[in-house]
Amino acid sequence: MTPQKSAQTLSFLRRGQPVTLDNVAPDRTLLEVLREDLHCTGTKEGCGEGDCGACTVVLGEVVGGRLEYKAINSCIRLAHSVQGLAVWTVEDISARSDDPAAGPPQGGVSPHGGQRPASAAERGGHLHPAQEAMVQCHGSQCGFCTPGFVMSLFGMYQNSGGGKGIDRTQAQVELSGNLCRCTGYRPILDAAQQMGALHLPAGCGVNEAATVAALKNLAPAPAESYLRPTTLPALLQARAAHPKAQVVAGCTDVGLWVTKMHKRFAQVLDVTATQELRRVETYAHHIAIGAAVTLTDAYAALVSERPQLKIFAQRFAGLPVRNSGTLGGNVANGSPIGDSMPLLIALGANVVLMRWDAKRGAIAHREMPLEHLYTGYRQNVMKPDELLCWIKVPRPVKGETAKVYKISKRFDDDISAVCLAIRMTVEDGTVKAVSIGAGGVAATPVRARQTEAALLGQPWNADTVMAATAALRAEFQPISDMRASAAYRHTVLGNLLQRFWLESQGLQRINLESLTASDLEAVA
Repeated sequence: MTPQKSAQTLSFLRRGQPVTLDNVAPDRTLLEVLREDLHCTGTKEGCGEGDCGACTVVLGEVVGGRLEYKAINSCIRLAHSVQGLAVWTVEDISARSDDPAAGPPQGGVSPHGGQRPASAAERGGHLHPAQEAMVQCHGSQCGFCTPGFVMSLFGMYQNSGGGKGIDRTQAQVELSGNLCRCTGYRPILDAAQQMGALHLPAGCGVNEAATVAALKNLAPAPAESYLRPTTLPALLQARAAHPKAQVVAGCTDVGLWVTKMHKRFAQVLDVTATQELRRVETYAHHIAIGAAVTLTDAYAALVSERPQLKIFAQRFAGLPVRNSGTLGGNVANGSPIGDSMPLLIALGANVVLMRWDAKRGAIAHREMPLEHLYTGYRQNVMKPDELLCWIKVPRPVKGETAKVYKISKRFDDDISAVCLAIRMTVEDGTVKAVSIGAGGVAATPVRARQTEAALLGQPWNADTVMAATAALRAEFQPISDMRASAAYRHTVLGNLLQRFWLESQGLQRINLESLTASDLEAVA
């Protein structure tokens, strides 16, 4: 039965002006509102699941008194989640010129040779450098993906002080959530590097001071069908009062329930505005990551503690998904192929569950190892009035080695077939401590306790690794699905432990992350 939906008012900033829409249902997506209500058809609908990036828009939010820009997927972002934020679409970043003296297009010479398309000024318009660079570098062919790429470039431009200092690596990472199937990526990456050298025409820039002031003056949303509490007590009280409301923490999975499974929600409880849960707190022996911290910021905190996790962090979906999704949402969701959980299990993370104790008039909480959270496929121990609020991750200890391996069909912007994370301490040639988390091999993210037992206290040598590899393969019974067969997962799981052993012995060319062009030339 489709639940009865209750609509409410939505307000956000666009082109520096407030936009107020009445009767917006709690389960409508931002893309639907942009295209159907505001007729912003430049923003495209492609996959409807946050994979292709054709729907990318940029959000602006005041953080610490300044404006932060984040490219996100509007197709899976619920519209009310942008209440009180600034929204830019591809229609918003250029300025029109009505000067008839601009004349007809003239063209020019491309930096790669041949005829260059007419520039913005030559066409009589004023494009933003992100758009103009795409034109000059021939970065568009069929054009369907172009608005999404442009908006990712716009976000990059704003966050780099006008496109300054963007290198090829940064461009590849920040555009990994946008897919192109005809132009190819080389000219688009060229555009990312070139836009910083282009003139910013009048009318294309963002007046940040005015935008910040306008955001502060936006009217707050009524708390009706879409609840977005700003304090932790208010959030937990709302959960107690509305235990059947759909909880969201970034919408990167729940959004697919709407677009792919056609689910409908009468009421939504959004944790991402709760200020206490938007923080990363550092203590002597652990860091505490709030459930509303985005994946981008959460992984930045993890990488600052363990720099070797950088490539893995960049491979978690694409940047627009990481900018919307939260670590708390990823963990609470409990997908057996979620990338965060095997890593957090290996690192010894705990989760803190909270609820509102009405009798005491205070917050009650309990804490447990992350692997104890799950009871079955997407099932957990949380009570109807509880929320996952914090993830506590131990800080590195002396002598620790921590690595995580993700196996997927695509290197970027893909879901794991198998994920294995290992944290180990070896002293005097003996395994003194070890924890292993695995994903894609069971109904839940799991800890490989039998394999840990086969390693703990044993000499760190090839014989021990061989025995532990057999134990790891015997410990789980993966299934076959669209991503991999059970046999493949079974084999790869043991191979990844072998890789960890070989890397610990100094062998690096087996890892794509450290493979260089000179390595390939050496074996050619």
